[in-house]
Amino acid sequence: MTSHTFNQKKCRESRVIQTHRIFPADLNSFGALYGGKLMYFIDDSASVSASRHARQHVMTASTDSLDFLHPLLENHSVCIESYVTGTGTKSMEVFVKVIGEDLTNGKRYLAATCFMTFVVVKPTNSFTTVPEVIPETTEEVEITRGYKERRAQRLALLQENKQFANHISLTIPWVID
Repeated sequence: MTSHTFNQKKCRESRVIQTHRIFPADLNSFGALYGGKLMYFIDDSASVSASRHARQHVMTASTDSLDFLHPLLENHSVCIESYVTGTGTKSMEVFVKVIGEDLTNGKRYLAATCFMTFVVVKPTNSFTTVPEVIPETTEEVEITRGYKERRAQRLALLQENKQFANHISLTIPWVID
């Protein structure tokens, strides 16, 4: 029996783990997994974590910096692990770590990390708020601890980006007046 309320969930309840083999067709001209393909895997995994946590329809709102720490190479595997690390009323932060593995010798390495934000869209009539997060492991405690600061930074950056967008032209560049 769990000791948390309906408005709380443990990080592990939203944990998603995907593993893929890296094939030659997945590689860029430098012999590493295409960044866009990795971003696809990350968004896919994180969206399942967010849906699993909220039990609502969700949509990607933002991706924080995706830090590529080590290239993912041919015939290695790429393991995407994601889980919810912070919540607002309708939003969730999802942490994603990317672990590579050389399948010939079992050596594992941290290939990338990122945070993503998802928001509830078209909530059901019974929806009131996204459940809070309860961290359990040392990693979860450390990562969830920084949520409020990261959220404040994201909201400030969003306001800056909205102001910046006011200066972006929507004129079709190939049409000459």
